[in-house]
Amino acid sequence: MPGAPRTRVSEPGTERAVLMGRLTAALAEALTSEEVVQAVGTHVLPPFGADGLIVSVMESGRHRVIGSAGYTQDFVQLLDGIPIADNPVAADALRSQGLWFVESVADHRRRYPMLEDVAAASQKQSWAFLPMIASGHAIGVCVISFTQPHSFNDEERALLTALCGLVGQALERARLYDVEHARAQGLQRSLLPRTLPCLPAASAAARYLPAGRGEQIGGDWYDVIPLSADRVAMVIGDVMGHGIPEAATMGQLRTAVRTLADLDMPPDELLSRLNDLVSDLGEDWYATCLYAVFDPITRICSFSLAGHPPPVVVHPDGAVDMPRLTPDPPLGAAEPPFEIHQLPLPEESLLVLCTDGLVESPDQDLDRGLAQLQQVLAQHAVPVFTARDEGDSTRHLDDLCDTVVSALLPQHGQTIDDAVLLIAHTGAVNASDVATCILPDDPRAAGQAREFVRERLDVWGLDELAITTELLASELVGNVIRHAEGPIRLRLLNSRCLTCEVYDGSLSTPRIRHAAYTDEGGRGLQLVSALSRRWGARYLRDGKCIWTEQDIPHRTT
Repeated sequence: MPGAPRTRVSEPGTERAVLMGRLTAALAEALTSEEVVQAVGTHVLPPFGADGLIVSVMESGRHRVIGSAGYTQDFVQLLDGIPIADNPVAADALRSQGLWFVESVADHRRRYPMLEDVAAASQKQSWAFLPMIASGHAIGVCVISFTQPHSFNDEERALLTALCGLVGQALERARLYDVEHARAQGLQRSLLPRTLPCLPAASAAARYLPAGRGEQIGGDWYDVIPLSADRVAMVIGDVMGHGIPEAATMGQLRTAVRTLADLDMPPDELLSRLNDLVSDLGEDWYATCLYAVFDPITRICSFSLAGHPPPVVVHPDGAVDMPRLTPDPPLGAAEPPFEIHQLPLPEESLLVLCTDGLVESPDQDLDRGLAQLQQVLAQHAVPVFTARDEGDSTRHLDDLCDTVVSALLPQHGQTIDDAVLLIAHTGAVNASDVATCILPDDPRAAGQAREFVRERLDVWGLDELAITTELLASELVGNVIRHAEGPIRLRLLNSRCLTCEVYDGSLSTPRIRHAAYTDEGGRGLQLVSALSRRWGARYLRDGKCIWTEQDIPHRTT
């Protein structure tokens, strides 16, 4: 590269063997087009005393510069994308498929007077144009240049001739890798969340870091999923292995998690379903996973682990806790049921999830990596809690993610495993925004529910929703009286939307009926569906909850 000691090729046999051996080894290790250019700059320029390099390929009749050294960015941009016909010196080299030397500015001016301004802008005085040959045809041009006039002797010309095919073949291979790598990265991006939602219960930031070398695509994933009653689900997982099949499997698991989460399954049951899915893939498929549900009303985070590190909790004062748990085996190797863990959180906290690629490496075991993670969080997490507003909090979360990644993976380009970090800033629901009423298990319950709704919405200043909410609550309570069993409990939540929940002691499944025109009943859930933004059911250990959501006018959702 420019600045290295300049030595001239002096002993033909020895120097040629050494140069070709070093360059061949470097090109064999180069995966990308960028790495091929770096190898040429490192192993070709110094032995010739050259200080300029431009490597361009032909695409649709134009030059596309894929790497350079010793030139200003403005000059490189001047050349990038120009038609081949507008660069006759490179066109001559490509047409001849042989070396093309221009040994001085005067020589350049004499042969290519129309390019005098380009030669002056390059600040070089001598050039060697090497057409790069691969599979019997020229794919581009490698230009080696000098700031002083340079005469090429026979040995240099022979050596540069040998380099044409060597570099061309390496570059053609690297460009195929670049195409496949771009496709793989596109697949990876399409399988991961484009953005994370900012929810009343939690705002989150995440980082996905592919392995430093190789296909750079794997099976690590994360997601944040809004649930009913302001609850939020957080998931992080890792399909073992690297490559497109693993990424595709990750996509299947992420889709399955979102589907099962929408059914409001508890963490242990959700992982049991995922375990069946992974087991059906075959004996060689395994995945680790952590699925957590945070309830901002009770401030309890319920989670299950399948071969995955537990979450780390950061308190507002910077104290860091991590529950010491033994996770169940990975998905594909586990025997359900999975254990469900309950983690009480303070009114405000950070919940930190990661895959093992962030905290474990050949040089560091998992326990040491987790200890380092906790130390970094203790030192740098407090600003998230002192943020002025939601936007400021999000910026601090992003900064904290960058700080953690930089501290734990200072040389990420050399890592051999993917890594994911997910940090969620959790908060509690104000007690004044939640109202609960116990109702009798008899026909009086519907009237009492309407009265409770009317009074509470008056306190919250939501009278305009009173009639609709009274009707929803009355229908849900009436369904319990007719088709389920008590005890009956009504709960209202005033947040970004108004949530109405009715709890009962039955595990029966509510479903919308197609009532005939002459039927006197059977339209209750049709009415619920029509009046609410969305509705659903979730099942508890001792019953179920039917919930509805309504938009609150003039309130951001």
